[in-house]
Amino acid sequence: MTTPAVAEQAPRLPLHRQIAPRCAAGAARLLVRLPPARLQRVLRVISRGTRPAGYAETARARRSVVSVSTRCAGLGCLQRSVATVLLCRARGRWADWCTGFRTQPFAAHAWVEIDGRPVDEPGEMGVFQTVLAVRRPERRSLR
Repeated sequence: MTTPAVAEQAPRLPLHRQIAPRCAAGAARLLVRLPPARLQRVLRVISRGTRPAGYAETARARRSVVSVSTRCAGLGCLQRSVATVLLCRARGRWADWCTGFRTQPFAAHAWVEIDGRPVDEPGEMGVFQTVLAVRRPERRSLR
């Protein structure tokens, strides 16, 4: 995945607010070891029955994960993105999880989106081609 020049900084959370982000980062660390297609399937299952997350709450979840995990604050964009959606899911919400690449220069990256807008991602994200994504399941109306 992409290599940031400097690790992201986030305010330190009080101890009682670190539990959920630490659990999400730990679960994400295990999940990112799965092959990509299996990770996508697992996240699809986890996303069922959720409501859409808002940009602000997803940004808070992302900052929380970055504040408790050195890996998520630095080189671990895949773990950071998975931990962010897991933390949103713990609150009954889902942010779109995406992975992709760019060709010039080549780089792979993982991120979360709300309504097609990357959440707190530095740099130009429009150059990345999405390869895998788990978007919030649409509810079918019963008309």
